[in-house]
Amino acid sequence: MFYVGILVLLAVADLVVFWIWTRSLAAKAEKTAPRFGSVIAVEGGSIHYTDVGPRGGKAVVLIHGLAGNMRNFDYGMVEDLSREFRVITIDRPGSGYSTRQSDDLASMPEQSAMIWAFLDKLGVEKPVLVGHSLGGALSLAMAMDRKGATGALALLAPLTAVIPEPPPVFRQLRIGSPTIRRIIGHTIAAPVARMTSKKVFREVFAPETPPEDFISRGGGILGMRPKAFVTASADLNGVHGSLAAQCARYPTDLDVPGGILFGTDDNLLAPEIHGEPMQAFGLVFETLPGRGHMIPVTAPEACSDFVRRMAQLSA
Repeated sequence: MFYVGILVLLAVADLVVFWIWTRSLAAKAEKTAPRFGSVIAVEGGSIHYTDVGPRGGKAVVLIHGLAGNMRNFDYGMVEDLSREFRVITIDRPGSGYSTRQSDDLASMPEQSAMIWAFLDKLGVEKPVLVGHSLGGALSLAMAMDRKGATGALALLAPLTAVIPEPPPVFRQLRIGSPTIRRIIGHTIAAPVARMTSKKVFREVFAPETPPEDFISRGGGILGMRPKAFVTASADLNGVHGSLAAQCARYPTDLDVPGGILFGTDDNLLAPEIHGEPMQAFGLVFETLPGRGHMIPVTAPEACSDFVRRMAQLSA
C-alpha cells in the first residue's frame, strides 16, 4: 500500500506540473494571438467576429473548420473580398474567442441556431456562407435549417458526408465523456500540442507546406489552450452524432445555389467523397490541382475568386 500511495502522489504531482505548464502555454497563446474583434452574446454563448467592407451589398460569412479559428482566413481572403462585399468572419461557437455554455451545443443544428441568432442581431440577410472543412458541414446545416435565408454557398474543402473514422490527425479528439475531455484539456493536451504542432500542421496542410507564421498569423497557437481541445473534441463528437441525419436531408431540403472547391490532393477529406457527389443536389464542383486541405491559407486568391463566382448565383 505504501508504494501504491507513492505512485498516486507522483501521478498527482505530474498532473499539477502539466496543469501549470498548460496555464503558461495558454497565456502565451493569448498574448501571441489576442482577441481583435467584437463579441455578441447569443443564447448558449457568444460569438467573436470581425465585420469589414461596404454595407448595403451582399454579406459574406466566413466559417472555419475543426480546431481552427477565424484567423485561418487572414492570408488574403478577408482583405480581398472586403473590397467588394461586407465580410463577416467568426469564431465558431466555443472556438477561438467565442464561447459555448455546454458540449451539448456542439451538434450542427445547435451551432447553426447560434450563428443564425448572431447574424440576426447584425441585421444580415441572405448571406453567402463560406464554410471551410467542418465549417462547410455547418454552412450546409444553416442553409437547410432556415429555408430561403441563405443567398449562396461557397464551400471550401467541406465535410459533406459521413465518414467511419476521423482523419488520423484528429482521432485523439474522439473522447465521449465531457469530464475526461476537460481533465485532458486542462493537463496534458496543450503540452502535447506544443510538442507535436509542427507534425500536426504538416499533416493538415499536406502535400503543401504550412506557412512559417501559421502559428501566429493563422492562429495555430490558439490550439494550445484548454478550451481549444475541449471544443474540438466536443465538435468532433457533435458532428459525428448529427451528420447522418443532416446528409439524409440533402435531397429534400438543400435548394441553395453555390458550389464546392477542393484541392485535388486533400489529405483529410477526399474530393470524390465530399465534393463530386454534391453535384446531384445542384452544387457546382471545382478543383485546384495539387492543392491540399488548407486552401484558404495556401490558395486565398483562388478561394476568393470562387466565392465571387458563387455569390453571383445568389438569389
